Amino acid sequence: MPIQQSYAQISEDLTAALNLNQAPVAISFTDDYPNGISRPTRRVAAGCRFWQDAATETFATVAEDHYSCAIGVHTHNLEPTQSQQADLMDALKVFGDLDYVRPEDLPQIPVLASRSQYVVYGPLAQTPLPPDVVLFFVNSNQTLVLSEAVQQVEAGNPPAMGRPACAVVPQVMNTGRAALSLGCCGARAYLDVLTDDVALFAVPGARIEAYAERVIALSKANQMLFRFHQMRRRDIDRGESPTIQQSLEAFMAS
Repeated sequence: MPIQQSYAQISEDLTAALNLNQAPVAISFTDDYPNGISRPTRRVAAGCRFWQDAATETFATVAEDHYSCAIGVHTHNLEPTQSQQADLMDALKVFGDLDYVRPEDLPQIPVLASRSQYVVYGPLAQTPLPPDVVLFFVNSNQTLVLSEAVQQVEAGNPPAMGRPACAVVPQVMNTGRAALSLGCCGARAYLDVLTDDVALFAVPGARIEAYAERVIALSKANQMLFRFHQMRRRDIDRGESPTIQQSLEAFMAS
C-alpha cells in the first residue's frame, strides 16, 4: 500500500474515532529534500505556528524559516545564526528575570538529540515521508482516549509537559514515547487553534498504526460505557439500588 494511502486511512480513522476538529499533523526530520514539496509561503513568528498551517498544507522548512523563533531553533536542534543565538540568550534572561525559567530548569527542557537539515510538516493523510511525530490538537475527552491507548501500547502513562510547547517534539523523538503538552503562553499567542480548552498530544510516528488500533477500540468502548454510567446514575438518582449485573442487563436491553 502506498505511504499516502496508508496514512490517509489512519488519519481518517483517528479523526473519526476521536471526533477531531483538526486532522492529525505529521512532522518528519530529514537531510534529503522531498521532491515536489514547497517551502513555507510566509514568515511565522514562532515555529509552532507551522503545526497549525500543516493541518491544510505540506511544506519543508530549514532553520532560516524558523528565524523568528530562537526557542524552537534550540529545542529542534537546528543550526542557529548568530542573531538567533543572541535572541535565545536575551529570551532566557527575560525568562530568568520573570522567574519563569530558572537556570536549574534549563537542563530539563528537551532538545532534539540529532540535527537534521529539513523539518517537513503536513497533514498526516498527505505526508510524503514516514512521520517521526504525529501531533494532535485535543480536548480533555480526546486526551482521555489517547492516554488510555498510550497506556496499552507503551505499558506506561504519557508525561504532561508545560513550557515550551515545542519541546514536546524532541521529548517524543528522544524517548520514542508519547507525551501530552499543555502548551505555553507563547504557543497560545501564536496559534489560533490553541484555545484555552485545547492541548497538544504527540505520539511517535513509527507506532501510529498501533496507537490508531487502540484508539478506535477504546473510543467505541468509552462511548458505550458512558451511556451505561449515565443509565446507572439515572437509576441511582431515582432512589434505586441496582447491582452492576442488573445495570448491565438493563443497558443491554435498552
